[in-house]
Amino acid sequence: MNQELLNAIEYIQKEKNIPTEVLIEAIEAALLTAYKRNYVDHKNVRVELSMETGNYRVVSRKDVVEEVLDPREEIDLHTARTYNPAYEIGDPFDEDVTPEDFNRVGAQAAKQAVMQRIRDAEREILFEEYIGKEDELIIGVIDRIDHRFVYVSLGKTDAVLSEAERIPGEEYKPGDRIKVYLNKVEQTTRGPQIYVSRTHPNLLKRLFEEEVPEIYDGTVEIMSVAREAGERSKISVHAINSDVDAVGSCVGARGARVEAIVDELSGEKIDIVLWDEDPKVYVKNALSPSEVINVNVNEEQKSTTVIVPDHQLSLAIGKRGQNARLAAKLTGWKIDIISESDFENKDDESDTGAEEITE
Repeated sequence: MNQELLNAIEYIQKEKNIPTEVLIEAIEAALLTAYKRNYVDHKNVRVELSMETGNYRVVSRKDVVEEVLDPREEIDLHTARTYNPAYEIGDPFDEDVTPEDFNRVGAQAAKQAVMQRIRDAEREILFEEYIGKEDELIIGVIDRIDHRFVYVSLGKTDAVLSEAERIPGEEYKPGDRIKVYLNKVEQTTRGPQIYVSRTHPNLLKRLFEEEVPEIYDGTVEIMSVAREAGERSKISVHAINSDVDAVGSCVGARGARVEAIVDELSGEKIDIVLWDEDPKVYVKNALSPSEVINVNVNEEQKSTTVIVPDHQLSLAIGKRGQNARLAAKLTGWKIDIISESDFENKDDESDTGAEEITE
C-alpha cells in the first residue's frame, strides 16, 4: 500500500485541491474504522501513516499498572520494563498491534471511508469558496431546466434559479451564458446548495458596479435601488466630488453603459436619478420622468404630498401606480400624488383626488 498510496494522495491533492493534511486524516480515520470493525483485541488504538514511506501501523495505548485487570487497556510494569526499564506505574505504553492480514481485511472498508471523507472535504471546500461570494455577481452557463429550477453550472458545481427568482417572460436555454446574483449558500448532506437570482435589486447594483468604473472605484456611490424585475427599476446615485456627473457616468456616452445593463436584463427599463439629502429634491428626482411643481414634506410621518401638473398626473403615478411605487421604495418616503387643479380646489386637508403610494 506504500508507494501506491503516496501516489494516490499526491494525485488527489493536485486534481481535487484537497490539502494533504485532510487526506492523511481521512485515510487514518478510515483505517481505524476498518480495524475496529474487524478486531477487538485492543481498545485504545490509533493509526499512524508515514508520508515518507507510505506505510502505516496500528498503535495500541495502554496504561502501565501493577496488576492487569483488562489486558486490552493495561500492561503490567514487569512486561513494560522489558521494552524500556524507565517505565513507571501510570505511564502510557504504546504497542504496535498491526494485524498481519489487516491489508486484506480492511482494504475495501478503508477505500470506501476514504472516498467519503474526500467527498466531504470537497463539499467543505466548495462551501467555503461560495459562501464568500454571497451578495456577488457571478457568471454561469445554463445546464438544464426542469419543472422546479433552472440549473446554472458554475464549473465545479451547479446553482439553482427558482421560478420566483426569474425575470418574468425571460427565456432560458441550455448552453446560454447568464449573469446571476448569488443570493444564498447552504451546506447540506449532499454538498453546498447555491441559490441565485435574476430579480434581486442587488443584481442591478452589481451590474452597474461592473459596467461603470466610477462606481467600482468609489467616485460615484449607489444610494438606493428599487426594482420590479422585468418591467422597470429606479436607481439613485451620488458623487462625492461635485464636479463629477453621477447620472451621466452611469448613463455613459450615448447611453452605452445603461443600455448594456438594459440588454442584460432583457429590456428592463431603468431610471437613474440623482440622490439628495433634501427629501423634497430627492422625491422630485425619484418621480422622473414626470414634472413636479412642489413637494410638501411631513417629517414626523415621513410622508410627502407631491403636486404635479394636471397633464402629468398619470405619468407621475405610472402604469398601475408603478412609477410612484418605485419612487416610494427608492426614497423610503410615503408619497401622495395630487394634480395641481385638485390641490387648488381643496377645501380642507383631505386627500381627495390623491393617489397614495406607501412603502
